[in-house]
Formats: sequence, C-alpha cells, structure tokens
Amino acid sequence: MENQALLQQIAAMRKSFFDEGTLDSFFVQLEQLQGPDDPNFVEEILTLFFSDSMDMLATVEEKLTKSPVDFTGINKILHQLKVNSASIGAKKVKDKVIAMRNNSKEHNVEGIRVSLQELRMEYETLKGKFEPYFELLKQAGPQEGEALPSLYGGRF
Repeated sequence: MENQALLQQIAAMRKSFFDEGTLDSFFVQLEQLQGPDDPNFVEEILTLFFSDSMDMLATVEEKLTKSPVDFTGINKILHQLKVNSASIGAKKVKDKVIAMRNNSKEHNVEGIRVSLQELRMEYETLKGKFEPYFELLKQAGPQEGEALPSLYGGRF
C-alpha cells in the first residue's frame, strides 16, 4: 500500500515535468532505453548531461572574456548544447540555448551574458526537479508488471 502511494507520487511528479513544459517526448524515448540490466540508465545520462553542459558553459564564459570574441566557437558549443538538451527531452533548457544562440549569431555579447545566466538558472531548476524524482524512484525500487508502464510507458 505504501509503495502504491509512492508510485502515484512519482507518476504525478513525472507528469508535472510535461505539464510545465520542462520535458518533451524525447525524455520518454530516453526512458524506454532503460531496462532491468541498467536500472539507473536515465539518471546516469542526466548526470553526464549536467556535467558536460556545465563544462561547455564555462568554456562559453571563457570565450566571452577574450578579444575578439570567438562567436564561431561559441556557436559550435551552443549547437552541441542544443543537440544534447534536445536528445534528453529538456525542452526549457533547449529553448534557452536557442535564445542564447540567437544572441551569439547577432554578435550580441551582452545578450549572450544575460542568456548564459538564464540558461544556468534553467539547468539548476531542471537538476533540482530531477534530484527528488530519482530519489523517489530509488525508494520505490525496481518495478515489475503493471507499475512499469505507468512510470515509463507513455507520456504520463
């Protein structure tokens, strides 16, 4: 009975990610790659995503301090950030990267700096949502039978 309540809490939390526009259908596809042989696959991918993204943002920040600003290099990094965020379904993050990329294409250094701060905040928001979500999944333990589709099988 307690586990059922936990599963409902997890499902509601997950649903809110989609309702808020934080995630899109690519996250569902990522979840579908997770299986009994690798029950922490999604969490591991997201951990790598956050780590790699923070490194890339630090590189962008460093490039902004150089004169002349390497807009080509910044655009390449932002393209990779866009691809990475889209591949895991991080819709709001991807949208912030696109806004930042537009500033970079316009050679708007101040706009890039503002976008960079907004993007960092969006990363922290996403990370803050996932930490309790994965903690609840660990508490629930491996799911079998009908519980699995309600968590991973569809959009909600």
